[in-house]
Amino acid sequence: MDFNDSPEEVAFRKKARAFLEQHLTELGPDEAPTGLSEREDGDAIQRAKDWQATKFDNGWGVLTWPKEFGGQGMGRLEASVFAQEEAKFRTPPNVYGIGHGMLGPTLMTHGTKEQQERFIAEMARGQEIWCQLFSEPAAGSDLAGLRSTAVKDGDEWVINGQKIWSTGAHFCDWGMIVTRTDPELPKHDGLTYFIVDMRGPGIECRPIKQINGGSGFNEVFFSDVRVPDSQRVGGVGEGWKVAITTLMNERVSIGAGGGGGRTKDLFRLASECKRNGKPAIEDSGVRARLADIFITGKGLQYTGYRIQSALSRGGTPGPEGSISKAIGAPHSQQVASFAMELQGAMGAVTQEGLTPGDAIWQETYLGSPGLRIAGGTDEVLKNIIAERVLGLPSEHRADKGIPFRDVPTGS
Repeated sequence: MDFNDSPEEVAFRKKARAFLEQHLTELGPDEAPTGLSEREDGDAIQRAKDWQATKFDNGWGVLTWPKEFGGQGMGRLEASVFAQEEAKFRTPPNVYGIGHGMLGPTLMTHGTKEQQERFIAEMARGQEIWCQLFSEPAAGSDLAGLRSTAVKDGDEWVINGQKIWSTGAHFCDWGMIVTRTDPELPKHDGLTYFIVDMRGPGIECRPIKQINGGSGFNEVFFSDVRVPDSQRVGGVGEGWKVAITTLMNERVSIGAGGGGGRTKDLFRLASECKRNGKPAIEDSGVRARLADIFITGKGLQYTGYRIQSALSRGGTPGPEGSISKAIGAPHSQQVASFAMELQGAMGAVTQEGLTPGDAIWQETYLGSPGLRIAGGTDEVLKNIIAERVLGLPSEHRADKGIPFRDVPTGS
């Protein structure tokens, strides 16, 4: 594919920029994107809702979604162009990545007409925020080992259990949850997928304090939470199939991002920091590291473009998203680590106003290990690549084909 803007894309970029200039303030040359570091407090959430509504009402909301679902029916390349331009302006934190990138497409694929009509329009306009309730204390990388239960009671299901690492659950209106509905079946077969009201009785969110000072992740406890059967997504026992749709979209959304790792900012930092009395960028060792980072970043960027191009032609997310994420998440951590190394002793300082970029590199470094877990750990991704891309034999599974109730737990 041609990575240069076509005449149509040049016109689209100009149109997007005109809209953004009308509603936002452009970042200065030394400012980091505001959405990367701003905390999701109440004021920030409301500003995020206002900005999403403004985009939606002006024809810039969820560009790639079909028009029948409130989108603009555009391709991935147009969405990428808009995202590139939007990143140049001061914006609220992006609290819609999970809903727009993962859960909306899941509802489009597996939801009933009634579910789509009730939820998707509000999701698109951003007035209802969604979270994903998958991982558990004993079921993260091995999601199918989850133990939260849903028991049928008339026209309702009663959910009990615990989820963890649920991003944004404390400010979300709705969530999608995978539960175990039949422990007599093998672990992948006894799961069912539901929509839950995060404001309903019996749900408790406990934010988890992270090493970078944020509290974006949560523990979520379910105590006799009643969910109507009309909020079941897919058939009973089809939860794994529905969850795979969500996970494939998640890995593509993580793996097919910018890929550059804020390379331009890193080059600027290398020009500002000193090494042996000279700008660090003049040091041969620093230049070699920068070259490696630049090449990896470009590889990720163009791989992301290829994924977007395949999706724009009607393809479905596949294991290629795992390849990008397996490389991209460690790359982000390595870039932030090198940026801190360039700062010398100041690299250990996290106070805003004292360090270059208001400590954005320090915060990125402390937060980036989470990206190596979210959406599949490095080890899980490597297994997916080995089995589904390279065709290597799968690992031995002691739990294959036996009822979940009989799976060895090690206790």
